[in-house]
Amino acid sequence: MDTQVIDFILRITTEALLMVVVVCGPPIIISMVVGLIISLFQAVTQIQEATLTFVPKMIVIFAALAAMGPWLGSSLVRFTQLCFEEFPKLMF
Repeated sequence: MDTQVIDFILRITTEALLMVVVVCGPPIIISMVVGLIISLFQAVTQIQEATLTFVPKMIVIFAALAAMGPWLGSSLVRFTQLCFEEFPKLMF
């Protein structure tokens, strides 16, 4: 294989893994914080309802995705454009 192809594959793989962290990180972190707050609330009030954690987390994750949607979408579009623009250059 050509070194240019290997460099491209390594670059795309690195950027793809970074993109996964960037896109998935904020909703997961927000969900963890909300889960911790709800767990503390349950421990203090001794309410042991399993569904109590699900609904607030779901609402907060949807709100976070709605708020960050344009930024996350533009990041994914930039990555996709990079892939489609760089890949044909390797063929010739």
